[in-house]
Amino acid sequence: MSTVSPADQPPFDPRVAAVFADIRATRGSDFINHFWRYLAFDSALLESTWAEVKQVMATPSELDPLTKEMLYIAVSVANGCGYCVHSHTTAARAKGMTPAQHAELLSIIALAGKTNHLATALQVPVDASFDQDH
Repeated sequence: MSTVSPADQPPFDPRVAAVFADIRATRGSDFINHFWRYLAFDSALLESTWAEVKQVMATPSELDPLTKEMLYIAVSVANGCGYCVHSHTTAARAKGMTPAQHAELLSIIALAGKTNHLATALQVPVDASFDQDH
């Protein structure tokens, strides 16, 4: 159960309407998913979050769009965000992620979780060769 109500469709707040229009234009779709509709309870937070997402995820950079989505999936799994796992898995598939790539991604996430927990439990010191200060 959510803690806020989603924005009306169409939104009555002009700031929300402007962000929704930009989301539609950027994504080339009329669909505004629940995340944005629920985040619209605070137009300033919606604007700043969308600006950051657009800059990082939708602007060409050194990482290709599929790699960005797969990284987002991994972080979402680590953070336990089921909504983001679903959203970014769908986006990654739309950007060409194959079932084999998805399976490999999940095996890497599982392995990283295991080895992270072991290193944390054992309190393994960082090797000097890994430390940029040395």
